[in-house]
Amino acid sequence: MPGETGRAARGAQDPLGLLPLVFSQPRRALAGARALLAARPGPHDESVAHHVIGLYERDFGDLATGLTHLRRARDLARRSGSPAREADVLATLGIALVHSGRSGPGLAALDRSLALTSGPAAARVLFRRAGALWILGRHAEALDDLRRAIPSLRRARDTIWTARALTLRATLLLALGAVERAGQDFAEAELLWEETDQDHDKAVAMENRGRAAFRSGDLPAALRHFEHAAGRYEALGTPAFVMSMERCAVLLAAGLPGEALTEAEAAIQMLQRTGGQPTRRAQLLLVAARCALAAGRADTAAAQAGAAIRLFARQRRDWWEAHARLVLCQARFASGQVSGRLVRDAGALAGRLSELGSPERTQAFLLAGRAALALGRPHDARPYLSRAARGRLAGPAPARIDGWLAQALLAAAEGRRTGVLAACRRGLALLDEHRLTLGASELRARATAQGAALAALGQRAGLETGGSRGLLEWSERWRATVLAVPQARPPADADLLRDLTAFRETTSRAQEARSSGGPIAALERESARLERRIRARTLTVTGGPGAAGHRFDARALLDRLGALDGPDGGRLAELVDVDGDLHVVLCGGGRVRRFRAGRLADAAAETDHLRAGLRRVAYEGSSRWLPLIETAARRLQDALLGPAAAHLGDGPVVIVPPGRLHGVPWAALPALRDRVLAVSPSAGAWLRAATAGPPAPGVRLAPGPVSGSGVVLGPGPASGSGSGSGSASDADADSGVVLARGPGLGTGGAEVPLLAKMYGGATVLENGTATAPALLDALDGCELAHIAAHGTFRADSPMFSSLRMDDGPMVVYDIERLRRAPYRMVLSSCDSGRLEPVGADELLGLAAALLPLGTAGLVAALVPVNDEAVVPLMVALHEALARGRTLAEALADARREGPRDALHLVTGWSFTAIGAA
Repeated sequence: MPGETGRAARGAQDPLGLLPLVFSQPRRALAGARALLAARPGPHDESVAHHVIGLYERDFGDLATGLTHLRRARDLARRSGSPAREADVLATLGIALVHSGRSGPGLAALDRSLALTSGPAAARVLFRRAGALWILGRHAEALDDLRRAIPSLRRARDTIWTARALTLRATLLLALGAVERAGQDFAEAELLWEETDQDHDKAVAMENRGRAAFRSGDLPAALRHFEHAAGRYEALGTPAFVMSMERCAVLLAAGLPGEALTEAEAAIQMLQRTGGQPTRRAQLLLVAARCALAAGRADTAAAQAGAAIRLFARQRRDWWEAHARLVLCQARFASGQVSGRLVRDAGALAGRLSELGSPERTQAFLLAGRAALALGRPHDARPYLSRAARGRLAGPAPARIDGWLAQALLAAAEGRRTGVLAACRRGLALLDEHRLTLGASELRARATAQGAALAALGQRAGLETGGSRGLLEWSERWRATVLAVPQARPPADADLLRDLTAFRETTSRAQEARSSGGPIAALERESARLERRIRARTLTVTGGPGAAGHRFDARALLDRLGALDGPDGGRLAELVDVDGDLHVVLCGGGRVRRFRAGRLADAAAETDHLRAGLRRVAYEGSSRWLPLIETAARRLQDALLGPAAAHLGDGPVVIVPPGRLHGVPWAALPALRDRVLAVSPSAGAWLRAATAGPPAPGVRLAPGPVSGSGVVLGPGPASGSGSGSGSASDADADSGVVLARGPGLGTGGAEVPLLAKMYGGATVLENGTATAPALLDALDGCELAHIAAHGTFRADSPMFSSLRMDDGPMVVYDIERLRRAPYRMVLSSCDSGRLEPVGADELLGLAAALLPLGTAGLVAALVPVNDEAVVPLMVALHEALARGRTLAEALADARREGPRDALHLVTGWSFTAIGAA
């Protein structure tokens, strides 16, 4: 069998056997070719050697070098007098020329190769010409060549080339949206690969599994397959530029544009360093432009899309150029460059993408319609939106959600408010279903970003049609929805547990080295590597069956508020952001009212000023910052509550802020300072927590170890304080109370021994026993937990926000492994209550991990706090809990009973009660 079709086992015995080695053992093939050249062979075998080197450089190295070797191989093949040899080289050279941007000469070389062959050899050339046509975006012509090639290859029982042809056909079908047919071809090709020793092609098959999973909407499976394929590519020593493009698309769909952009830019830089294919560079630029656009960097997206357009035009790749022009138009729209020209350009692109059979035509029609609406031209927008709305009927969930957005906008343009609400409900319900396929809470939260436009439309229409109650119900429809359903637990596999343990150890060693002035670079690199591994593994968790959450019941909320202490019960104030304006939806006293407050941007700025003042007092202990705090607090109250501050009644108050305002120190606001005050991610979350009963006294809700570490604490007291507290293994440690203190606190966690005396049978972890595995085992399902430890909030990666324990940081990923979180929890730690807003209006952080697992109430700090000032506050809080108070009531009592100096006042304001227990 001529050319690349020989079996790898022939290797050194037959020079032609080196060709298939390029895609099974690339480095061995390269070494064999160089050894063959060193032996000074005849023209035929020398042509094979240069062919092998050219193939390797074309796909894995420097394309210019590859072209030099392939041209030499072509000339030697002619000298050898072998038409088959010349045809084989010409086909490889033709694809290389197309990759270099010389499409005309490349296709001409493939045509000459086809003229020199017949039978199965011609079928192999047809496959390669189809590959060149795919690169150029000429999908129909490529499919025609494959229709001729595949039957011939099957008849010849040519396993390798049949598998390659099926893989290419599946890739073309995916591009055209025929996901099911593509999956069938991928599956058949993978079975054929198992009959061969083509290791690189097997890695491609694993990559193809990921591509098929992505197109069918299974993001976790796609990431999992890509991870496995990446391991195979790494073992072979070959780059994976195409997979990088596909993985970026998956990360974008998962709501991770920053990571996708980082990966795309790294791939571009590697391609430049290695002198790789210009065709791939153009495609990577297009991917990077999409990522930058999703990350909110419209100018960067426009620049990268423009560079991609120029390359595609030079390479005569109309399909790709049209898609790059779509991204450029989307970037112009995102940066506010809306004009009649943009409407015309987007409309023309929509028509062109329809001609090409691209599924992205829906996005182009939607863009044209939105641009026309932005110009106040609903009549012009309607035909575009009508075409885009057809996308809601078929295809993967993200594309159908765009179709429902178009339907909602069309209804709005036609003045049909009920139609707007119906379309928004359908689109958000579809997104709910899609999110439930994602196991990782981070992906669930970030994936909601696609629903932001639908939610905003629903809020506006709800306000117009249903007034205050309509605005409340639509705000609840898309607020902290991820916290309303139980999360899928991370995989209980040894590798993840090992990585989490190694991460704690490495981070702890880095902290020690930093304190002692030792070298830390290697430790920081290893810590970052482990972070990537942990995150990659957890993102591949698949979601399970379940409902998207309970329907919000405004009447049940009002009834529950009416049962709170106070002359007419309590109040719940939900802050809603409508186009940058804050509205306060005030619930209580049997009714729902709405007040107009300030601008969200102003509130965010004043929040920063107030938090800065609280930090300064915590660090310095000085009262000189109190005037700044008071001024900022008054301005912030005006921006957040406006006239609603005068209608809060005399009972408890629950604040439900939007995601961007969860860092507000609410207790510092004058109208809230002396109240029983709680904060909740949503009204629905507060209602669920308020109606859930506590565990039976002294009974754990979900007993048994969760750490997987086999850690068993030794007998006897765990504390050196003489408090009589016991270890986690004591028989009498069944009160359901867990107390723990980590290392390095200014007071040594001085409240813990005092609390241990208060709770006679509490489990106490301290002085070396407060390790993450031991604490997780103790926390699982307990009634009340108090942790005194240094807290670190990671805005860059909120899932690695942590509490510092004796063996290193206990991160959110650790906490997510609990079967059931403590019913009530007190975190006497800096920044432990901070949450990062992501997606549409979702939250990530320690509290966001605890609430879906069953924590009904949590006390935590929103800013860094003074260790010494925390001790009396925490003791007073627990004394109030012992009197039967809720966490919010206990925290209010502790603030009132504490010293009145600036440091202790600010410390009390820095803590917040989250939830209802």
